[in-house]
Amino acid sequence: MKTTVVPAQVTTVEDKVAGSLSLQQLIMLTSPIFLGSVVYVLFPPFFKAEPYKIVIITVVFAVFATLAIRIKGRLLIQWIGVLLRYNQRPRFHIYDKNDTYLRNKYDETPTAKVTKQPPNKVTSPVITATVPIHDKARLEQIVTDPRAKLTFQTNKKGGLNVHIQEIK
Repeated sequence: MKTTVVPAQVTTVEDKVAGSLSLQQLIMLTSPIFLGSVVYVLFPPFFKAEPYKIVIITVVFAVFATLAIRIKGRLLIQWIGVLLRYNQRPRFHIYDKNDTYLRNKYDETPTAKVTKQPPNKVTSPVITATVPIHDKARLEQIVTDPRAKLTFQTNKKGGLNVHIQEIK
């Protein structure tokens, strides 16, 4: 059995049912028909066309058609949901790190602790070199020159290598 990989550019999240309408848009545009028939049947006088029934059906269709409009890849009803969730979020976060609720209480009496002294480690002495003042002044002029291209690199052991390009 041969299998092929479908590229990500071909697949889409939602299918287009009719033209550029998605299934959700199609449902939103056809639902006023069913709601209009319910209004026509259940509101008095039954099974007769009246002006107030036509107004109700027209308003319902206008609302649903407006909510089915796509803006920036999302339906208007989805944008309204985003705005409602944003407005319903908590605005004040009350937190006090000094709150003692559910904290363990410890005895505050000091106890004498016996500390073991670690064995003395032999450390290598740090060698510092003294640089004459005129060399420091010359180095400062080279470092501040933008043509010098000063670079810093660290090695695997944590050492710092400084490279300065020669200026001609």
